[in-house]
Amino acid sequence: MTNVLRIAIVDPNEETRETLKAVLLGLDTVWLEAECSRYEFFADVVQQTKPDIGLIAMDSDPAKAVELLGKLSANEPDCTLLVSSGSTDGRLILESMRAGAKEFLTEPLKEEDLSAALQRVAKLNAGSSDAGSQGCRIIAIAGATGGVGSSSVAVNLGCSLAADKRNSVVLIDLDVALGDADVFLDTIPEYTLADVAQNVSRLDLTLLKKSLTKHSTGLHLLPRPVQLEDAQLVTPDSLQRILSLLKSSFSHVLIDLSKSYSNLDMEAILLADEILMVTQLDLPCLRNVVRLMMTFDDDPALRKKVKIVVNRVGQNNGQISFKKAQETIGRDIFWQIPNDYRVMVEVRNNGVPLLQQAPKAGITNSINQLAEAISGNEYDEDATGKSSKSRSWLGLWSTK
Repeated sequence: MTNVLRIAIVDPNEETRETLKAVLLGLDTVWLEAECSRYEFFADVVQQTKPDIGLIAMDSDPAKAVELLGKLSANEPDCTLLVSSGSTDGRLILESMRAGAKEFLTEPLKEEDLSAALQRVAKLNAGSSDAGSQGCRIIAIAGATGGVGSSSVAVNLGCSLAADKRNSVVLIDLDVALGDADVFLDTIPEYTLADVAQNVSRLDLTLLKKSLTKHSTGLHLLPRPVQLEDAQLVTPDSLQRILSLLKSSFSHVLIDLSKSYSNLDMEAILLADEILMVTQLDLPCLRNVVRLMMTFDDDPALRKKVKIVVNRVGQNNGQISFKKAQETIGRDIFWQIPNDYRVMVEVRNNGVPLLQQAPKAGITNSINQLAEAISGNEYDEDATGKSSKSRSWLGLWSTK
C-alpha cells in the first residue's frame, strides 16, 4: 500500500475494544485515528476525523450497528466500512453487506485476517482513485560526506515543493546530533523529533501536526533534539511509526540524514521511495559515493532508489569532469545544482530559503526544477519564460 490507512473503531464492549486495538497496533499499515464506545456517537467521530476505514464491532447491539452502517454509508461515502462479529448468522451478514459493509470479519479477530481485509480495501480504494494520484513519497537526502550541502538541498527542496499548493510537505531533520534545518528556516520549534518519538505510542494525527513547526513557505518541520542526550530517544522503531503516520497526511516526507549512516539513517533509507545522494565533483566525494553504492549493491531495490545529485557545479576550474565522474561512480548523474556562494551565504545567515531570498537566482531555478521532477511534473518554463524540457542544468554545463 502506498499510504497508511487511518482507521476509526467503535465497540461498546471495553474488553473486546482493547483486544481490537492490540491487533491494530501490531500492523504497520494502519493508524488508529479514533476510538468510540457508543454507536450513537460514532457518526460524529467519523465526520470529524475523516478516517479511511470505519470498523464497527456489532455484537453489543446488532440492530443499532446495522442502523449505524446505513447512516455512515449514506453520509460518509469516502469511508470504507468494515464490521466484526462473533456471530456467523447468514442473515446478519447479509444485512450488514446491504447496509454498506465491505468486509465481515469474524471475532475473535486474528491479525492475519484483518491484514488481508485491509489489503483488499487498499486495492479497492486504489482502483477507484484518480489515475494521477501517487500517494505519499518519502525522499531521503544523503550526503557523500560532510559539507557538500545536503541539508541546504533538503531545506530548499522542501520549500519549493511546499510552495506548490498541490503538495503538503514535511521535513524531518534526522541529524539528531548536529542538524541545522531550523537554522536555515530561522525558527525556534516548540517540539522536536525526540518529543514526538518519546510519545509516539500516544500520538494521533492531530497531535502530531501540532508538534510540527510550519514555515511561511508551507513547509512543515520536525527538527532534531535540542539536547544531545535526547538523541537516544529516537529509535528505528519510533521513526517507522512516525513515518507511518506522516504518510497518511502529507504528499511528500523529506528526511535530511546525518553523515554517519547510523542504524537510524539506514532505517530511513530502507523506508524511502527515493534517495538523493548529494556529492561534489572532487575525488573524496566521488570515492565515498562508490563506497556507499557498493554497500547498496547488496539490495537491488535499494540501489535502484539512489539518484546522484551534484552540488556546487562550476565552483572552480579544478573540478573533475562529468564524464570522469560518471565513469568513476558507474552511474548517471540525475541532477546538477550550480554554485552560487554569495547567495547561499546570505540564505544561511538570514535564515531565509532561496525561494524567498533570491527567487530569480539560477540556483533557485535549479532547485525548483528538481522539485518539479520529484513530483513527476514537466517543468515547462525556465527563469526567462522560455520553453524548456531539459533536465535542470544539464544543458548549461559541459559534460566533456
